[in-house]
Amino acid sequence: MNTLRIALAQINPTVGDLEKNTTLVLDYIDRSRKVGADIVAFPELALTGYPPEDLLLKPHFVRENIEALDRIIEAAKDLIVIVGFVDTDGSDIYNAAAVIAGGKLVDAYHKNFLPNYGVFDEERYFQSGTRCPVFSSGEARIGVNICEDIWYPGGPAKLQALVGDAHLLINISSSPYHARKTVDRERMLCTRAEDNAVALAYCNVVGGQDELVFDGNSLIIDQDGKPIARGLPFAEDLIVADIDIERVFSERLHDPRRRREKLRVEADGSLYSITLPDIAASASKPALASTAPKILSDTEEAYAALVIGTRDYVRKNGFDKVYLGLSGGIDSALTAVLAVDALGADTVNAVFMPTQYSSSESARDARELATNLGIHFQTIEIEKVFDEYLRMMSPSFDGLPEDTTEENLQARIRGNILMALSNKFNGLVLSTGNKSEMSVGYSTLYGDMVGGFAVLKDVPKTLVYELVRFVNARLPGPVIPEYVITRPPSAELRPNQKDQDTLPPYDVLDAILEAYIEKDMSAEAIGDLGFPIETVRWVVARVDSAEYKRRQSPPGIKITPRAFGRDRRMPITNKYHN
Repeated sequence: MNTLRIALAQINPTVGDLEKNTTLVLDYIDRSRKVGADIVAFPELALTGYPPEDLLLKPHFVRENIEALDRIIEAAKDLIVIVGFVDTDGSDIYNAAAVIAGGKLVDAYHKNFLPNYGVFDEERYFQSGTRCPVFSSGEARIGVNICEDIWYPGGPAKLQALVGDAHLLINISSSPYHARKTVDRERMLCTRAEDNAVALAYCNVVGGQDELVFDGNSLIIDQDGKPIARGLPFAEDLIVADIDIERVFSERLHDPRRRREKLRVEADGSLYSITLPDIAASASKPALASTAPKILSDTEEAYAALVIGTRDYVRKNGFDKVYLGLSGGIDSALTAVLAVDALGADTVNAVFMPTQYSSSESARDARELATNLGIHFQTIEIEKVFDEYLRMMSPSFDGLPEDTTEENLQARIRGNILMALSNKFNGLVLSTGNKSEMSVGYSTLYGDMVGGFAVLKDVPKTLVYELVRFVNARLPGPVIPEYVITRPPSAELRPNQKDQDTLPPYDVLDAILEAYIEKDMSAEAIGDLGFPIETVRWVVARVDSAEYKRRQSPPGIKITPRAFGRDRRMPITNKYHN
């Protein structure tokens, strides 16, 4: 075969749902057959879902994932199929890629480089692989590796392409999204293809899994480092392209540098070759449709990540409705819009819970937004309940001035009501706080922090405003009332309250938080960037002291390079403060 038709099955599996994931793989094998593919590749750990975490410590789970693989092998007689699964040699387990051809498991490649940083902890579960295969199919030579392996310039990709003479590298991946990662990843993949004069097919998973979102964006790149096919962002897709083996060979003949480098690189014994069984390639292949998915802006990417993360968390956990407090403010407005885009208007239930401190504008804007979205809306007055709380607590509070205690009572009453609705109607409560507030503890434990999922947990306030402007720009008329955007942010828990009575301006706060949380800069170094050192020290102190609150917050979607929880893991009891 001088030309290989490769299909990348960019699927959305569910962690632990071996039956559903297997059915999904079988479906995409059929789809690949219909488009005349010779090879179809599936993402990393496609059969188990990623990351399976401590499910991997259950021997019966590992065994059942291998039984699921047997069904794939049986169905793949006329295709080369590469699919991620958990392999075992009886003494350990491996993050593996099954290479199936001729109705047989030809080989199982074991991931060489196991990431153990950020959100990854694969060394907790897997043993590293030590071998590096190249598979021959007719005139074509194919290298297979997994996710992290491709990020190392001198890793398996170089060995397979340079010493093993692979014409095509297939990397199966489960690479989670964060802001600006897609650009960096594509640049790396194109560099890897060009540097090794090899065609490269990168198959990424898509979907939400707890706090993580996987963006898809699978790629097929030619030997010059140019993308020739691209997967949809944040959606399932089948990406198909033809790889001209002769063109790869020709490119190498014209590059004498490669010959010299090949002499310098020594095979370390890990490289091995396997000849695949003959596959009856289709004599006539259907023409390929020319598709060019839209490249999303940073704001569009973040919005799409929040939508799919919300949809998959709610749906995969078996909920058919959600509840949220709609305050008339910008955070709850954005959460409501995201919920509608993720789940549909008939699924979303908004509750406005006013006290004497709630403005008439808040009531108006909350109702108008609900009408614009077509969601269920109700008002539950809490003033009498609040008064009863104050009366009940007055003997204990006698002689003490009102402070945040009374403010927090209101937030906790609202949280209690939302949880009661959740219990009664089997819905999931979406909390509406953002990352800026969560960072400095500007939130009420068991109050506005209550809920099963925190949609905006990793969204800084400045990005909240960007996302709202993006939402309103999509349609002729604004979905979110203009006053929601222009009004000074307020929790409305005391007379004339404004967020910036307590907090620095959000553009200043978010810049300081990025430097401290994502870059681990000291207070002094942040001050050297031009921020008032007193403000910096106040922010840093608040971030440190709020760790116990964040540890009790619901999970939320990671969209920044360093999110609380899976990324930033600080001790609660901690006497080191900068």
